[in-house]
Amino acid sequence: MSLESVKAHFKQWNREHDIMEFDTSSATVQEAADTIGVKPAQIAKTLSFRGEGDKAILVVAAGDAKVDNKKFRQTFNFKARMLSPDEVLEQTGHPIGGVCPFGLANSLDVYLDVSMERFDKVFPACGSTHSAIELTCDELFNYSVAKEWVDVCRGWEVPPSEAETVSSDQA
Repeated sequence: MSLESVKAHFKQWNREHDIMEFDTSSATVQEAADTIGVKPAQIAKTLSFRGEGDKAILVVAAGDAKVDNKKFRQTFNFKARMLSPDEVLEQTGHPIGGVCPFGLANSLDVYLDVSMERFDKVFPACGSTHSAIELTCDELFNYSVAKEWVDVCRGWEVPPSEAETVSSDQA
């Protein structure tokens, strides 16, 4: 079972009991946010892409972020092509809606998108459509054995109209 592999993964840090299991679905960003009681942006969604050769790569991003194809290609030197649900299950061992960078069926490269760095806590799934764990970004980096932080998403940045501006009399 996928959830069991994630629990086994977290056991090495004595964190397996921190995995939250729900009666309601946490399969989508919105469902997870509603179930946990946080902003959708704080859900750390794991996206699966075709890497080079037969190996997939995982990118974990904030729930409100969307992959920017140009940034993705510049970062990884190949086109962003998502895996099919069957390929996701084969590569990660986790079903769609429960995909996470923990307890993987295969050794995959994991990258964390900078869209999550604005939060103290994020909530990735834990291998099932009814689970999650609360982690800091540093914990997510360590527990996922991420290779590096990347900037491959768009749509999450604070719009300029909402950004704090300094008026000329304050400068």
